Amino acid sequence: MLRRAFCATCIGVNAITVTVEVDVSPGISFFLVGLPDSAVRESQQRIGTALHTVGAKLPGKKIVINMAPADLKKEGSSFDLAIAMGILAASDQYLFNTLEDYVILGELALDGTIRQVKGALPIAVHAKEEGFRGCIFPVGSAKEALEMDGIEIYGVTHIEEVISILSGEGSVEPMRPQAENAKPGSMFNIPDFKEIRGQESAKRGLEIAAAGSHHLIMSGPPGSGKTFMARALAGILPKMTSAESVETSKIYSVAGKSCSNGGLIKERPFRSPHHSASLYAITGGGVTSMPGEISLAHNGVLYLDEIPEFPRSVLEVLRQPMEEREISISRLKYKLTYPANFMLIASMNPCPCGFYGQPGDRCTCGAAQVARYRSKISGPLMDRIDLQIEVQPVPAERLTGEGGSESSSEIRERVEAARMIQNKRFMGEYNTNAQIPAGDLKKYCKIGRNETQFLCAAISKLNLSARAYSRILKVARTIADLDGGDFISLSHLSEALLYRGFDRKNWNE
Repeated sequence: MLRRAFCATCIGVNAITVTVEVDVSPGISFFLVGLPDSAVRESQQRIGTALHTVGAKLPGKKIVINMAPADLKKEGSSFDLAIAMGILAASDQYLFNTLEDYVILGELALDGTIRQVKGALPIAVHAKEEGFRGCIFPVGSAKEALEMDGIEIYGVTHIEEVISILSGEGSVEPMRPQAENAKPGSMFNIPDFKEIRGQESAKRGLEIAAAGSHHLIMSGPPGSGKTFMARALAGILPKMTSAESVETSKIYSVAGKSCSNGGLIKERPFRSPHHSASLYAITGGGVTSMPGEISLAHNGVLYLDEIPEFPRSVLEVLRQPMEEREISISRLKYKLTYPANFMLIASMNPCPCGFYGQPGDRCTCGAAQVARYRSKISGPLMDRIDLQIEVQPVPAERLTGEGGSESSSEIRERVEAARMIQNKRFMGEYNTNAQIPAGDLKKYCKIGRNETQFLCAAISKLNLSARAYSRILKVARTIADLDGGDFISLSHLSEALLYRGFDRKNWNE
């Protein structure tokens, strides 16, 4: 007897339905076809032992299982549960009237319990789009998809519960979203801006970066507070929209890094990989085509501390996703595109010892060492960084005095107000000023005659590139939004130009 069950697999952050066709007929054999990998082929032993826990068995007949589409390689153990249900239905051990109404996913343990799997959220989104009644997931994985409307999400812990659902007994109910935890969560450990002594220029730059989602780099001697300020940035970022929350949660679901308490990710990611991270760890890919740090920072921050210490190959691969807000991973057996709309925040020392340009002749580096150190960051990469800030040591009187005058919550209010202005301006076409394409600069970044003359003179004198010109306009647009202005003024352009002086002085002198 031929029966069908449905499961799914993820390709990037999107899911595709996998149809499990099971035919049981006279004979004695077991065939599993449809490009299964070794983990899928080994499911026969797991399924046979797990079925004994509910008084069922693998029938001693000819069992042919086809996993369609047959030209797509099936990897992992998440297909166990769908195959087991197909075998029970095809061998008439159970009558499942609703078997084809659900997408079923889960790895079977030998005692019949069901282990968590990756990718539950994108699979639930796909199942809803395809018109399935619901999804049956391991309970830990099901929590990811509880906030999905219009589809039933069942969380199960044992194969017996799955049989109850498909038999229509009604002993297992769909899971419901739980009330949000009142605790502050990870935000509790983020430094507050009022704890930052001095560094008014750097704090202003971080505020502008957060308001327009601009890339930023800080250069300064050791101990000047670069890392501390970068981590405080997470406290002034605006809350994610529901669409951004789903996008980010899908990436983390595929990577197996979802929230420990389930549900969608509500806070913007802050990823800080070590400089020893490999190219695949940053970009993603590898044998299992997992998303890398670039994609895990989607809708959040990718922080690179001591950026010159990263391999040149890793830094150069950032250039394309910084412009296109996505990363394409091409390998011999697959080609995937992951979203990568991140803010790059980087910090570095001005020289290997860190004290170049500081009073007291503390720098021990020769001119060749300084030049070699700075050349680790290429000109094209620096050209893509909107805000380039020099951070100076905090004077003793400021260091021993009180902290900053403004808290993160006060700055965050201004950032969110600027983001609201951008949302109304772009009407869903883009999200932030940093995403404005070159073709729309005249539409959204209009400047008057005096401002045009001033900017032309500045570009000629400073020998700035066309990319630098567009980024100056975008930063000026963000500064105007923070001021609540409709038009970009000379003061806005002047401030935006101040943040281009760092790479000009240090990299092109």
